[in-house]
Amino acid sequence: MANNKPVKVIIAEDHIILRQGLRVLLDEDEEIEVTGEAGDGVELMDLLKQEQADVVLMDINMPKMNGFEATEFVAKQYPETKVLALSMLNNLPYVQKIMQCGASGYLLKTTGKEELRMAIKLVAKGTNYICSELSMSMLSHNNASFDPETEDKAGLSKREIEVLSLIAEGYTNAEIAEKLFTSKRTIETHRQNILEKTGAKNTANLIKYAIAHKIIKMEMPQ
Repeated sequence: MANNKPVKVIIAEDHIILRQGLRVLLDEDEEIEVTGEAGDGVELMDLLKQEQADVVLMDINMPKMNGFEATEFVAKQYPETKVLALSMLNNLPYVQKIMQCGASGYLLKTTGKEELRMAIKLVAKGTNYICSELSMSMLSHNNASFDPETEDKAGLSKREIEVLSLIAEGYTNAEIAEKLFTSKRTIETHRQNILEKTGAKNTANLIKYAIAHKIIKMEMPQ
């Protein structure tokens, strides 16, 4: 990423048409360079010996060596290379498992091209990323919890972190004001300050920011 160099990406996907389609989408972005393609985990292992990559876009269901095994391999052998999982599986335990294997993010194959490109760039910079659809799904299952140890961690005050955690749980400004024994106007001010500090443009962006910075903890259902 230094000197404004493009993010080098390897696509690991066993479906040729999808792999080629992904390459076309990514090649349209000047900040991304696809340096190779692999049809399975074994091919990826061989390719990484020859091609340096900042990010591997990793399918989970692949023959010979699946995405979980391949992610563990990349995390151990090429720690500077980030893995961004790409899957049709809208299943929270799969997200947990691939992240435990060393992935830095998870996208659904229904993700739009703009979010795909943004996710690759964020992951390359060291930010964890979970696509918008999954972020909302996680929160709808009430598996988010406030982490009190995050004060000052993201440049937010303890009160702002409390407000952000309640926003993530789906509460309105009025409901948050009632819970925190303050006025709705005060909560609106906190919300505006949070948006300005995080650079988020909407609630979905705020939720992704909170997850990425571990302001809210995500616990997957058993």
